[in-house]
Amino acid sequence: MKRLLSGCLLGLLCIAHVRAESARVVAPPAGKLYHGFYWDGVGTDQHDPTEHDVTPEDVARYELAVGKKTAWIYFSDNWFESRKFPAAMCGWIRDLKKVPYIRLMLRSDVDQEHSEKTFSLEKISAGDFDANLRAWAREAKNFGSPILIEWGTEPNGNWFSWNGKWNGGANEGPARYVAAYRHIVDLMRAEGADNLQWVWHVNWLDEPERKWNRFENYFPGESYCDWVALSAYGPTTPTTRDGTESFRFKMQTNHYR
Repeated sequence: MKRLLSGCLLGLLCIAHVRAESARVVAPPAGKLYHGFYWDGVGTDQHDPTEHDVTPEDVARYELAVGKKTAWIYFSDNWFESRKFPAAMCGWIRDLKKVPYIRLMLRSDVDQEHSEKTFSLEKISAGDFDANLRAWAREAKNFGSPILIEWGTEPNGNWFSWNGKWNGGANEGPARYVAAYRHIVDLMRAEGADNLQWVWHVNWLDEPERKWNRFENYFPGESYCDWVALSAYGPTTPTTRDGTESFRFKMQTNHYR
């Protein structure tokens, strides 16, 4: 398997060591665990906070509170807001000596559990957004320094519109996801955006729990995946008691077999 980024709690707890000045994000020293920062806050429409309303001051307060530095800043790039590369956001993250981690969200809104209105998997694969994706990739290339990027977050969860449930179900859904994923990566690599490192990000539990929806069915292939990420959320505040399975249970590899 590829290197693992494990998602948890207020941010992504990430197994990685980042060199902001290098061309790539490198593997961590043995036995070390580093974490990233994610500013939660999903709004109900394009006028509400949508997972990127974070400032350098927010990062500084978080790091002061936990007493640790972060390796990268994770945020959503919502295409219902703009299809342009988020240069300003990436710029101040790099200024903090951190790596931008972009969640590329080709979606029409932040509502969940419905089929996609504009950026469907079939339209992505058919090339309807190639011009936008190529322009985005060129700007990312010009940015120059390392960027972690994911598209199609948690495909084995039925909340996002790229889950198989919304794209043909058991017979076609996962295959359509893989085709769209590869199409996006191929386009951006063709533009020379080699500073992009691709993260394939799944949920710890398949929802629905059906054989066709197992997360491995959405795997795009090793040549399309630099890192693997896993969402495994726990309590969302320090005083919240987690009534679900433990983190250890969620991370046990034999659980997925």
